[in-house]
Amino acid sequence: MRHRKKFNHLGRKKGHRVSMLANMACSLIEHKRINTTLAKAKVLKKFIEPIITKSKSDTTHNRRIVFSRIKQKNAVAELFRDVAVKVADRPGGYTRVIRLGNRLGDNAEMAMIELVDYNETYVTQKKKTTRRSRRGKKSEDLKEIEINQEIKSEETPVEETPAEETPAEETPVDEVPKDDVKN
Repeated sequence: MRHRKKFNHLGRKKGHRVSMLANMACSLIEHKRINTTLAKAKVLKKFIEPIITKSKSDTTHNRRIVFSRIKQKNAVAELFRDVAVKVADRPGGYTRVIRLGNRLGDNAEMAMIELVDYNETYVTQKKKTTRRSRRGKKSEDLKEIEINQEIKSEETPVEETPAEETPAEETPVDEVPKDDVKN
């Protein structure tokens, strides 16, 4: 019976599963995104998130721990050199799983797993947020909007529009000389 056992074994024995996840993690670090089945992507996410967290502090001990899981020197070096710098201020959630639909051959559900900070289409201007109380957030947002409007108004001068244009001087009908009027 499998009661209370949540770990997905992926139909493989432990040695095969660990080797496969280590290779997928190296590919993910090298290419920043890979396509695989949804089940493998979910397991890979659980496998690589703690490794990326370890890489945020570059110590010999952490390098050895990561190397014992990944076992590829180039991938470990790139993880500590490039990836750790990009995710330094992120408190977790380094990967994203995007469903792609079903595979034609066997109808397996496919997914793309990617490192979040390397996708330029989803990355927006970073805004520091905390997990604290949301009280007072509206007033902060209003202040930020007012500041943005002031900055925009300083950058683009407002053109003054004249009030009401008076038409060119017209001569009143009474003052028209009689020579010009034809009966």
